[in-house]
Amino acid sequence: MDKEYKFKGLREKLVKELRKKGISDEQVLFAMEKVKRHLFVDELIQESAYEDRALPILLNQTISQPYTVAFQTQLLEVKKGLRVLEIGLGSGYQAAVLCEMGAIVFSVERLKELALLTKERLKNLVYDVQIKIGDGTLGWQTFAPYDRILVTAASPQVPETLLKQLIIGGILVIPVGDRDTQKMYKVIKTHENTYETQIFDDFKFVPLIGDKGWKE
Repeated sequence: MDKEYKFKGLREKLVKELRKKGISDEQVLFAMEKVKRHLFVDELIQESAYEDRALPILLNQTISQPYTVAFQTQLLEVKKGLRVLEIGLGSGYQAAVLCEMGAIVFSVERLKELALLTKERLKNLVYDVQIKIGDGTLGWQTFAPYDRILVTAASPQVPETLLKQLIIGGILVIPVGDRDTQKMYKVIKTHENTYETQIFDDFKFVPLIGDKGWKE
């Protein structure tokens, strides 16, 4: 069987699983059916790419479980043309999903080697993502404010620096907790210094390292 045809079938199966697990945003599901997750992991583990679990990538990082990607993206309420800041580029998979949904994506990655490899991968796959190497806990002031901010690593608290880079009415999605387990926070900026926070079930992410996150 042709590999690409097989992987297409596995993506369709994965989307059905995500639907059963409560992902209802059709735009999210459509994007995840289009993005070829197997191209974001090492060739040796491509056969596992469409299992609903996190997988290892370079430098002790992970590509998040598809359900987690879908859940965070659904909370983000992405619409075409929105400016989204992603904290933690990683493999680039989440950024690709956002691109498929029509977002204008900016991403910060602290690990230079990972950022450069992922930049090349996204370019080859024709996903247009602006990438900065640096401390993600500080955001990316140059292009602020953003309509949405998505953090793909676990923080001990919601960084004030990121909240300040949101537009009024903007949404920040971030896992908050200790290094073992976190709750998913959805923070809506209602006015200049006021926020509405919704808290969702337990997740597990790699730690958010930086000035406003965990120390290395």
